[in-house]
Amino acid sequence: QVRLVESGGGLVQAGGSLRLTCAASVRTFSSYAMGWFRQAPGKEREFVAAVSWSGVSIYYGDSVKGRFTISRDNAKNTVYLQMNSLKPEDTAIYYCVVDQTTGRVRASPDYWGQGTQVTVSS
Repeated sequence: QVRLVESGGGLVQAGGSLRLTCAASVRTFSSYAMGWFRQAPGKEREFVAAVSWSGVSIYYGDSVKGRFTISRDNAKNTVYLQMNSLKPEDTAIYYCVVDQTTGRVRASPDYWGQGTQVTVSS
């Protein structure tokens, strides 16, 4: 059974920063790729970032490249999303996801957290 719990969302002014945390309850966490998606009101879910089990392979969506950083701590079963230079268009619910490979994480991950709201004011 897989359980993902996100935290760290909130309200921030444009240009500010937030760090999201996802605590994963999954056997052999270090064997799985992890990632983040987001969904803004009235829009489709959007891929944000993914990291391989080793942390070596990392991918970002075009809209967040250079501003967001994904990382993981396998000893703590945790994945992070550091978000800098936030923009109002980053406002969305952010979801933590997990699957066997970064390819599957980026395309159609099997497991999702409940989401955490990020609101960026102008």
